[in-house]
Amino acid sequence: MCGIVAVSGSKDVIHDIYESLTVLQHRGQDASGILTNHKGKITLRKSLGLVRDGFSKKHIDRLRGSIGIGHVRYPTAGHADNSSEAQPFYVNSPYGIALAHNGNLINSDKLKSDLFKEDLRHINTKSDSEILLNIFAHELYLHSKVAFTPDSVFYAVAGVHRRVKGAYAVVSLITDKGVVAFRDPHGIRPLCYGHRIVDGKTETMIASESVALDSAGYTLERDVKPGEAIFIDMDGNVHTRLCAKTNSFNPCIFEYVYFARPDSIIDGISVYKARMNMGTALANNIKNAFPNNDIDVVIPIPDTSRISALELSAKLKIPFREGFIKNRYIGRTFIMSEQNERSKSVKRKLNAIKSEFKDKTVLLVDDSIVRGTTSKQIVEMAREAGAKKVYMASAAPPVKFPNVYGIDMPASKEFIADNRTIDEIAQFIGCDKIFYQDINDLIESVKSESKEISSFDSSCFSGKYITGNVDKEYLTALDKLRNDAEKIKNSQKEQTFDEVVVY
Repeated sequence: MCGIVAVSGSKDVIHDIYESLTVLQHRGQDASGILTNHKGKITLRKSLGLVRDGFSKKHIDRLRGSIGIGHVRYPTAGHADNSSEAQPFYVNSPYGIALAHNGNLINSDKLKSDLFKEDLRHINTKSDSEILLNIFAHELYLHSKVAFTPDSVFYAVAGVHRRVKGAYAVVSLITDKGVVAFRDPHGIRPLCYGHRIVDGKTETMIASESVALDSAGYTLERDVKPGEAIFIDMDGNVHTRLCAKTNSFNPCIFEYVYFARPDSIIDGISVYKARMNMGTALANNIKNAFPNNDIDVVIPIPDTSRISALELSAKLKIPFREGFIKNRYIGRTFIMSEQNERSKSVKRKLNAIKSEFKDKTVLLVDDSIVRGTTSKQIVEMAREAGAKKVYMASAAPPVKFPNVYGIDMPASKEFIADNRTIDEIAQFIGCDKIFYQDINDLIESVKSESKEISSFDSSCFSGKYITGNVDKEYLTALDKLRNDAEKIKNSQKEQTFDEVVVY
């Protein structure tokens, strides 16, 4: 999972890109990068860690230009923190092209082979974003031999759609030509754009979430459609075209459950309202399954579950209380690269307010339960704080299948719901009862806020992959990359990276 942004402005755009990446920091804390174009000169800065730690004043002063792109990264296929995987990526031919990408390609091995054998391009990293860049660059070369025009860009994106399978939201910069953005034909990963007027001139921003636009004073125009491409030339003119032969709207439902900020609007759907609906649906589930409950208090596990927990509390007419205080300087635990690090981080991340637990039957509400190890420790913390009984509720259904479209979930055998009954899950976590959201209720909670979208990618719950081409062999290979042992091995190869590159 990553966050991407592109800006076409009338002056230096570095400050807008930098600020937008800090707003999108929840989408990636592993690495960040910004690339700008000023009078034919490309300047690139990439760094491991948070945006604020990777960009000092001297770096920002050097990143001049009226167009630029930026990226924040979580590893999406089991890669450790590694400088070579940081984005944006850059190639010299044709024109000089940079690209940043959110998603995951499911046919990357074939594409890499084709690039080497047919396109005569070499890939230097394990990142499928570099593959995507080279596919786009090759297609642009083929379609701009006579002259570079907006049509050249759209034909190149159409070529990408023909060759590439998977989820991808992309921003790209073509030196002294403009900024490009495009989205896969299913619209799995989010992408939107908007405008603002500065000194009578229109400036455009493209980003993963609408909050990035809000923070910089841009007005949301709309979401990029599935299979659509946007090209903004050096004069600021916006050209758009649907480049995929076929398309459908199937955004990732896990964005609404967990990843996106609640103040974002994704594909016309308020994330905040969707999470409210999840809380209402979960409350109805608990009412039906446990009509004469003895719950004294509803306590959210901060932060993502708070909205659902508040609505659940109101629906059940049970007091809502803040029982855990969160240390906001610890990253998201289920994505951390090894079990030992995740275990230590839970205690660092949360601390219980004992008065809210002592001698009470508590219902803990979380957005989702993936490995269950975090939930187990939280239940232990609740009991140590004096809880009489501990129930657990998840605003999402059981996670049973790998996400192949850009979320680095664990190997399938590491899912707590793998080959366990609901009672066995409760026993593993150590709670007295556990309640899960029904998958149809989850889909309806999100779908009810949209007039356009009727289906979502919910593969991590259902095992149905919207793009097809995901077979047992692919999932087995993915499991080998994502298991904890492999991540520990990769983490020992971690590199440092701290430089500005000028092309």
